[in-house]
Amino acid sequence: MPGARLHTGKPINVNPAAEAKVILLDIEGTTTPIDFVYQTLFPFARERMESFVEVNFSTTEMAKAVDQLKEDYDHETESDKPDWSDAPEAVANFCLWLMDRDRKATGLKTIQGLIWKAGYASGDLQATVYDDVAPAMHRWIGAGKRVCIYSSGSVLAQKLLFKHTIAGDLTGLLSAYFDTTTGPKKEAESYRLIASELGIECREIFFLSDNQDELKAAEKAGCSVGLAVRDDPPVGPSYTTYTDFTSL
Repeated sequence: MPGARLHTGKPINVNPAAEAKVILLDIEGTTTPIDFVYQTLFPFARERMESFVEVNFSTTEMAKAVDQLKEDYDHETESDKPDWSDAPEAVANFCLWLMDRDRKATGLKTIQGLIWKAGYASGDLQATVYDDVAPAMHRWIGAGKRVCIYSSGSVLAQKLLFKHTIAGDLTGLLSAYFDTTTGPKKEAESYRLIASELGIECREIFFLSDNQDELKAAEKAGCSVGLAVRDDPPVGPSYTTYTDFTSL
């Protein structure tokens, strides 16, 4: 049954989005099916990683991404990480190593974003969003809200995804994008920084995500939060759940 429920399963009639000035959305498992990320986007980047890095290694965009990736490498503590060198093969190899471990490294996310940019431009990629996402965005904007994105994927990747969706170009509905350059999604300070950049108080943000650790951090910062449950039911203690955005 669509709508909002407490973790006890009882329907609720409260709409926290109505009290918020900003609706802050996660992407994976919230606006976009996890399957699209793990079965389409990630394999697309993996298959093209080596050739893309080699062909584009001398570009300004790639140079900036490699500089960030070197910082990611220096902060990586696992002893089996591959050797580093400023060569395309080594850069691509480290990216693939990070992908194998589902790391959220900023340099990796930037390079993935560049690969996806080429894929969207060629028409080889089209992003999936849930059917209720675009209508909800229009509804929130009509009510005077701002709709923003906070994802571990790079801002570039976020913009590309929402520009090339099956529901059309949604970027005109979005006011701001935030990624891990703002801070980790599981730290309260990240949400305080987002509020500061948006010129509002944390209590004026309603954050929707499928990750309870992220919600815990946002709530600690003072945001109101909701748990997006698109497929599997939450495990353990939960927040108010939303199976879709129709009640918001």
